[in-house]
Amino acid sequence: GSGTALMATVMIGVVGATGAIGSALVRQLAVVAQGPLAATLGATLRVAAVSNSKCMLKLQTDTATDWDAQLKTGASQALDLHAFGDWLVEAAGPQGCGVVVDCTASEDPPNAYLHWMQAGLHIVTPNKKFGAGPLDRYKRVQDLSRRSGRQLGCEATVGAGLPIMSTLRGLLETGDQVLRIEGILSGTLSYIFNTYKPGMKFSDVVLSAAAKGYTEPDPREDLSGMDVARKVAILARECGLQVGLGSLQVDSLVPASLAQVSVQDFMLRLNEADEGMAMRADAACAANEVVRYVGAVDVLTGTASVSLKRYPVSHPFAQLNGTENMVVFTTERYAASQPLVVRGPGAGAEVTAAGCLGDIIQAVRCSGIRR
Repeated sequence: GSGTALMATVMIGVVGATGAIGSALVRQLAVVAQGPLAATLGATLRVAAVSNSKCMLKLQTDTATDWDAQLKTGASQALDLHAFGDWLVEAAGPQGCGVVVDCTASEDPPNAYLHWMQAGLHIVTPNKKFGAGPLDRYKRVQDLSRRSGRQLGCEATVGAGLPIMSTLRGLLETGDQVLRIEGILSGTLSYIFNTYKPGMKFSDVVLSAAAKGYTEPDPREDLSGMDVARKVAILARECGLQVGLGSLQVDSLVPASLAQVSVQDFMLRLNEADEGMAMRADAACAANEVVRYVGAVDVLTGTASVSLKRYPVSHPFAQLNGTENMVVFTTERYAASQPLVVRGPGAGAEVTAAGCLGDIIQAVRCSGIRR
């Protein structure tokens, strides 16, 4: 209506817009643009630029829907991350608000975060390569965020759309002392260990998870524990620990003899791990316990780890279903006897995109633009 002409427009750029998360986010932004959000925020959200891994495109109107095809044709130009940010700054104008969303899993965009933020842009990302990447790069961007008031939204890097990072930040900002964080942070490994019971073959459970599409094409990417390790590093840094991926203890579930073989051979020979895993599962079962693959941050000792651990059947980790994630926060206010627990699906394009959208809204609120 006529009222919208007065509203500030937030210019949003999505890097990796053609991927599952990026395209879900663009769809969700189109939906909320029609709803009451603009009135609440005092601003409308508009996707002003998109990119895939090779090309980028300015969207002249907020109703452009054929951008996917245009990225593949001559209408687009080669992706230049700095220039992409500059487009948004220009589109937003001197009093405006621009947000770059890095929906990739690539190493390259995080190297542009500092440039983007120096240019005045907020950054939102589900990309774990930043939060678990080089510590000096992480600190430089975080420091600039604090000094400039530009937001760095990382909710979707841990547990997709679940309120894990925001919960942790809320605890820290309200003066609680976080003692320990333990989490089942991989939907893949959650499914595998929720399903695996004594008497089953571990290799069969992994193969069924792969057949259901729950694992990466090479399941060793999940079984190595590196995805969990990145999430643990992100949680640990949020707590003030100076950790890098190199300083984490990570229990890989990939037998050393299978680390270098082809994916095909790995699938055929995974049963070499069955006996060792069966012994662990049987011993746990005899003690009325379950085996779970858990990432942990121990704030008091300043350590973080990723390991296969045993828990009593009464523990919240023993109650999970399917690919659910769960994070347990033990703090001064939330004691070990009654910790704060966040539980739910920790993967999937729609919930991950929703986590990013929440961060975008948060950034707009913080920037205080109103008509």
